[in-house]
Amino acid sequence: MDCSRAQQSQASDEVDKTTAVVEKQQHSQSKQVSKDVREGEKTGAWKCPKNQLSRIMRPDDANIVGNVHGGNILRMIEEAGCIVSTRHCNTQNGDRCLAALVRVEKTEFLSPVFIGEVAHVTAEITYTSKHSLEVQVKVMAENILTGAKKLANKAALWYVPCSLRNVDKIMEVPPIKYASAEQEEEGRKRYEAQKMERLETKARIEEVMPSPPNPEKHTVGFSQSSLIHLVGPSDCTLHDYVHGGVTMKLMDEVAGIVAARHCNTNVVTASVDAINFHRKIKKGCVVTVTGRLTFVSNKSMEIEVLVDASSLVEAEKGKYRAVSAFFTFISLDKDNKPLPVPALKVEGEDEQRRFDEGKARYLQNKEKRLSDKTRRQ
Repeated sequence: MDCSRAQQSQASDEVDKTTAVVEKQQHSQSKQVSKDVREGEKTGAWKCPKNQLSRIMRPDDANIVGNVHGGNILRMIEEAGCIVSTRHCNTQNGDRCLAALVRVEKTEFLSPVFIGEVAHVTAEITYTSKHSLEVQVKVMAENILTGAKKLANKAALWYVPCSLRNVDKIMEVPPIKYASAEQEEEGRKRYEAQKMERLETKARIEEVMPSPPNPEKHTVGFSQSSLIHLVGPSDCTLHDYVHGGVTMKLMDEVAGIVAARHCNTNVVTASVDAINFHRKIKKGCVVTVTGRLTFVSNKSMEIEVLVDASSLVEAEKGKYRAVSAFFTFISLDKDNKPLPVPALKVEGEDEQRRFDEGKARYLQNKEKRLSDKTRRQ
């Protein structure tokens, strides 16, 4: 215990030494924003707007071995996306609005981020439709004592602008300038694909079954976990609805518990398949976040995470499915090297069906990674 306190104290000292540097880096970002706004007002179309957030990673951002929680990175990604989207959507006349997150595409955790490093989150709008916009986000992790940098995360998010006067009113999105017609066409294809996938996900929503009493080790029921959270003011936007980043952080926490129970080792987030936000969650609701294993390969675990919400004061409305996603975790040893994952014992037809669907996603993602690697070479 004393050794652990000494390590955390040393990490905290290093963090304090570098905080001032980060604050200086953030000071100059507003000048470029003002310039882009002036140019957009003249032409009626906007260059692909960008935004950057930088934050030092502290001990309370990480697990007991110093790896920053994936949920904290996801929350920073959403904050950066919300800022650039809201800023862009308010560059036109009409109702003021706030960008609401509706979907996160597959997110890759490429390199771990550690206590004392600075996470630089850059968000750029890459496509706009009439009522939605796509934001591409990259996270660079920097050791500002040595200057070393690494690409930690990549993600794509979709937002819709909601009027501050009426949250159910979706505002129109100002168009952006594209570098070429091909870039715009690629964006349109991504828009149509995510729109179709969101509809398919809504159609296959299913109930969460409780774990059986005294489940056998390495079964789905043994590691299935739930977290209950009362939504408070600090969790919410100006509309009094939950920030997408808050929800994603809770989801990552539950998925991490499921993975750790199955492996009984240190685990980290490797990737997140598309996160679909089906319905908004209002302040005062109780959310139940449930995670369960769906597929296990030799070195990774797929965990389905479901978020259900219900109102404390309007109980007659019942519980509803708000968010769903698939998280992939890996098991690590003390040197952050991947470890083999215990096989999953599948019980019943429903578990077997989810296992087969998870295996298909695993093979599809594996093939895509190989294809991307070949294309880069």
